[in-house]
Amino acid sequence: MKIEIFADFTCPYCYIGKRELEHAIDTSGYTGQVEIEYKTYQIGPETPKENAPSLYQGMAAKFDSSIEDVKEMTKGIAMRATEVGLHYNFEDMKTAHTEKAHRLAKWTKQFGVEADYTEALMNGYFTAGKDLNDDVMLLEVIAELGLNVESAKVVLASSDFIEDLDEDRYDAQQIGIQSVPFFVFENRYGIKGAEPNEVFVRTLHQAAEIAGIKPALKIIGNGEAVCADSECKL
Repeated sequence: MKIEIFADFTCPYCYIGKRELEHAIDTSGYTGQVEIEYKTYQIGPETPKENAPSLYQGMAAKFDSSIEDVKEMTKGIAMRATEVGLHYNFEDMKTAHTEKAHRLAKWTKQFGVEADYTEALMNGYFTAGKDLNDDVMLLEVIAELGLNVESAKVVLASSDFIEDLDEDRYDAQQIGIQSVPFFVFENRYGIKGAEPNEVFVRTLHQAAEIAGIKPALKIIGNGEAVCADSECKL
């Protein structure tokens, strides 16, 4: 089953939606039967690439609000994040221009670790307040993934993979995507936003029918209260 995820590393609902999808895949029995492709969608292309303001400052300027109002606005998002086991650290977040991070993601794809890279960046940004504008931070992730740091530096210093980002933008326009996260299942069903888990489960089953796959048997319980070979566990 093929699922495309249009997302940005700094979108709080994208990380929540990613967790909802992962949980749905596990609980509905499709682990190992899903191919996920990440598609670029920058939510803040106008964000400064250097000396970026804090998240609170950036949101206050964008919505013409006070820092106190912005903090109230983020409380609901933080609560939603806890529902999927995430703990957002809005106090330390900075706004980020994510073009470099996305280009580097396309580079990691050829090594089969784009999913790990995406998880590392989202976790670093939302829970540890990591600065995605910082090349050092991005390269630390590359090193942790066991990839060649010097090659990654070349990508960051160039415009490599910009065509891939343009292709993703074109695909988003063709579908009519204007916000993220957006999930495309088997090029047939779409989920807009970080919907509740049951929406993802239902859509997975629908897409599985198109893909011609069935959920695997999922074992529930610890197997303590059983009998085997004429002997019962007591």
